[in-house]
Amino acid sequence: MPAMKTDLLLIPMSARYRDMRAAAVAAEEAGFDGLWTWDHLRDPDAASGPGVPEAWTVLTALAEATRRVSLGPLVLNVANRHPGVLANMAATLQAVSGGRLLLGLGAGGSRRTPYAAEQEALGLTVERDEVRARRVVEAIELMRRLWSGHSGFLKPEPAPPIIVGGFGPRMAGIAGRHADGFNTQAMHPRLADLVRRARDEHAAAGRDPSRFIVTSRRSIRARSARPDACSTAPAPTRDRRQRLSARSEAGCAGRPRGGSSRRPCRCPSPRCA
Repeated sequence: MPAMKTDLLLIPMSARYRDMRAAAVAAEEAGFDGLWTWDHLRDPDAASGPGVPEAWTVLTALAEATRRVSLGPLVLNVANRHPGVLANMAATLQAVSGGRLLLGLGAGGSRRTPYAAEQEALGLTVERDEVRARRVVEAIELMRRLWSGHSGFLKPEPAPPIIVGGFGPRMAGIAGRHADGFNTQAMHPRLADLVRRARDEHAAAGRDPSRFIVTSRRSIRARSARPDACSTAPAPTRDRRQRLSARSEAGCAGRPRGGSSRRPCRCPSPRCA
């Protein structure tokens, strides 16, 4: 079984690129396995704040600032970029990073979330859940077709794993049937069921479920990352939050090593917790 990997999530809300870069370089030096950031265009809690650095630009810059860690968005809203353009962007980032991209994709927030305001500000309509989910499938199908060299598009070497993010059985099923991995919250009350659904769909599609990637994430207080931290620490607050995530091909979540801020971790097996 592959060893669990621990990554760092760089939360971009009201962040500055120089600070994200410094954190990324420090994370690589500290031994983290990967770096992620969110695909949001504004901070819903700080409308008058400094804004949010764009995910793909940040990841491309970090590909030049780092040498070893994997890089990925957690996850891209398919409504924000045309999937044909995104296919070329991903192939280019694979070349820039030397094949270190993990391509996280998702349907974007629903009308019930604060992130719907991003789409409305861009003049876009936030469609129903089933419509947004279908667009994730369509995006994956188009990108894979273009990556095959269709119509002379740039072919990534190798094609990056696609990780679909979601919180329910619909997106777990899409991840299993069409993608290479699934991302959800580590503390999701139905985590085991969702991972099982994704892996079963992956197997039903004729693909090897043992190679299916599972990532889970969790927010914790920075003090909880200390080796002597109590397991009953109170829930995290926004301004002192750490992000823990597990990436797996079979899945479990590990305890953070050391005292860094904001981290994801990954491992293979459906027991992510």
